[in-house]
Amino acid sequence: MHSRNAHVLFVFYKPILNLKLIKMKSLRIFSIAALFMAVATVTTAQTKTESFKVSGNCGMCKSNIEKAAKSAGASSATWNEETKVLTVSYKSSTTNTAKIQKEIAKVGYDNEGLKATTESYNKLHGCCKYERTSSTTDEAKADCCAKGDHTAECKDGAAKADCCKDGKCTKPGHNGKDCCKKAE
Repeated sequence: MHSRNAHVLFVFYKPILNLKLIKMKSLRIFSIAALFMAVATVTTAQTKTESFKVSGNCGMCKSNIEKAAKSAGASSATWNEETKVLTVSYKSSTTNTAKIQKEIAKVGYDNEGLKATTESYNKLHGCCKYERTSSTTDEAKADCCAKGDHTAECKDGAAKADCCKDGKCTKPGHNGKDCCKKAE
């Protein structure tokens, strides 16, 4: 009689047991699918590759520029000495181009996004000192003239600049007669 009762109980509970097994299998399949979707999202949407110009001259510059880019979060950085173009790859969740450009400027190299300070540029090794663009010089001259002192300290505080050229002020919109006069 004992085995007959067990058989009756099994027949009675079989649909309930099947329902539990189906729910567990569904839950397991759903969990695995969710895990695969999460991994796929993380690995595909995050990596960016960008290129921009960075001033420099030599192999030492290449090393310094690439090292600065990597310290700012780039997973890879390659600077071409001939074209002056840096190509960086990075995860957008951890860094961005502006952060990378800022770090490069900190070590003395002008780039498309940011100019290095005169102080950081002056710390470069002699062979690494590239010709700085005239826009940086013109900007410093205009700032000095705006202060009314043609030998005033420039924006970055590191150098003096003379905004007079051939006895005339180079300040935009200026007639050139009053800012270059010597004080008596």
